[in-house]
Amino acid sequence: MRSHLMINNRVMRKKIKYILLILISFISIQTIAQNYPEHTGNSVNDFTGNFLRNNEINALESKLRKFETETSSAIVIAIVESFDGYDKASYAFGLGEKWGIGKEGKNNGIIILVKPKNQNSKGEVFIATGYGLEGAVPDAITKRLVENEIIPYFKQGMHYKGLDEATNRIMELTRGEYTADEYRQATSGSAAGTGIPVIIIFLIVIIFSFIGRARRARHYAVGHNIPFWIAMGMLSSNRSHGGSFGNFSSGGGSFGGFSGGGGFGGFGGGSFGGGGAGGSW
Repeated sequence: MRSHLMINNRVMRKKIKYILLILISFISIQTIAQNYPEHTGNSVNDFTGNFLRNNEINALESKLRKFETETSSAIVIAIVESFDGYDKASYAFGLGEKWGIGKEGKNNGIIILVKPKNQNSKGEVFIATGYGLEGAVPDAITKRLVENEIIPYFKQGMHYKGLDEATNRIMELTRGEYTADEYRQATSGSAAGTGIPVIIIFLIVIIFSFIGRARRARHYAVGHNIPFWIAMGMLSSNRSHGGSFGNFSSGGGSFGGFSGGGGFGGFGGGSFGGGGAGGSW
C-alpha cells in the first residue's frame, strides 16, 4: 500500500512538473510576441522614421500593393531599430508569423527585414521566404539578392534604391520572367564583384530568358506542327495571363513552420518554414 502511494506521488509530481513547463513555455512565447511591433497595415513599415523618405515609402508601397493585387503574393518590408536580442533570421520568421504575411490558406509572402547601421552596431538585412516561393526564390537566390541588389546600395546610403532593386528582382522571379538559375548565371563569377551596373546584369538576365523561351517555343512548334513565331506568341500569352512561367506559379505559396494570424487586406497567412538568407553592412 505504501509503495503504491509512493508511485502515485511520483506520477503526480511529474504531471505537475510538465504542467509548469507548459505554462512557462506559454508565458515565454507570449513575452517574445510582445517584442514585435504592431503591423501598420502597410507593405512598407519604417519604424525608425528616417531610413526612407515619405515619397520613397509611397513609391514602394504603390508598387508592392499592385504586385499583390496582380499575383496574390505579398512582399512586406519591415525596418526596425533592433532585433531585441534575437538573430535576424529568427526575428524575421517571428515577425512574419505575427503579422500573418500572405493570403489565408496560401501563406504566400516574403518579408524583407532591415535593421539600420548605427554607432554601436552594423546594419543587418534578411529576406525570409516560404515553401511556396522557394522554387522561385530559393535560399541561394535570396543570398544573392542581399549581396548584389541591397547591400551595395545600402553602403552608399542609397536605401530606397537597394529595396527598389531587390523587390523588382523578387517580383520578376515570382512572376517567372526568368528562372532562379538564369538569375544565378547572370550574377555569378566576377560580375557581382567588378562593379558592373545593375542594368547590364538585368539585360543579361533578359537575354537568358529570351533564349530559354525560344528553345521551348521551337520544341513546342515541332511537336505541334505549327510555325515558330506562333509558338513564341502562345508562350508569351500564357506567361502574361496565367501568372506562371517555367517552373513558377506566382499565386502559390505556403510558409510551413510557424503559423500566425493577420487580417489586413490580403494578409491572413504567416506560416514560415525557415527559407531565406541575410547579410550585413
